[in-house]
Amino acid sequence: MRITRTLTAALLMLGLAAGPAAADSSPSASPSEDGGAPTEAGTSFRTATEIEQGRTATADGSAGDYLYWSFPADTGQRPTVHATVKLPGTHAAETWQIDVYDGLRRRQACQYGAQTRTAAADAGSVELACVLRTVRAWSEPWANDPLPGTYYVRLTVVNLPTADLGLPVGAEVRVASKDIGGAAAVDGSLGEPLVPGIATTKSGDEEDTSAATLFGLEPEDGWSSGWWSDRWVWTAVGAVLAALAGIGGYALTRGSGRPSRVPPAP
Repeated sequence: MRITRTLTAALLMLGLAAGPAAADSSPSASPSEDGGAPTEAGTSFRTATEIEQGRTATADGSAGDYLYWSFPADTGQRPTVHATVKLPGTHAAETWQIDVYDGLRRRQACQYGAQTRTAAADAGSVELACVLRTVRAWSEPWANDPLPGTYYVRLTVVNLPTADLGLPVGAEVRVASKDIGGAAAVDGSLGEPLVPGIATTKSGDEEDTSAATLFGLEPEDGWSSGWWSDRWVWTAVGAVLAALAGIGGYALTRGSGRPSRVPPAP
């Protein structure tokens, strides 16, 4: 009976400790207002427009342009990029595509989603989506795993009739992430996130570092240190449960091994 009470109390305490960590696995909340969202896009990696996750960025352009945005993604997040292209009233069939690159400008593959889609002739819009792999805290140098830092979104048309070149189009881009938590944790972390730093130019023997940072956004809670995750909680839970199971097994074995009392002879 004492062993049962001990096991119950330990499980309750561990459940309370693991509760906050489990709550972190829910999808990230999206802001209700997009009043501060950008209304234009860049034309290259260096001029990519910064957007926050959860906000919808808009831009006007022309068919054939390359439109660029950038956003921050941290360890344990699985970003999803949604894009909607609003097309003119009259046009031929055309194919649009979104590509996502990390801070090293390596193209990241989409796990699933309609990354490329063809709009039928005279269609009003076309919707695209790209679900990336979970961002890892650390990776081998030869691997192409997504790492914490800046990510770039490029939207363009890849199959356009010459007659439609330059037609006005509108674009909407939104990025949201699901927090995977300790399930994606690894042993190791980057020293710094992959964020474009401050450009430096040498002037004589001194360096001029007054140039602006190429990317200024970061996650709301700052960049993760990379060493803590709810995996530590569940590891501790497993260790405690294993210890309690050993104690319980020992007690049961000891009890069953005692010699039974033999009734006295009549």
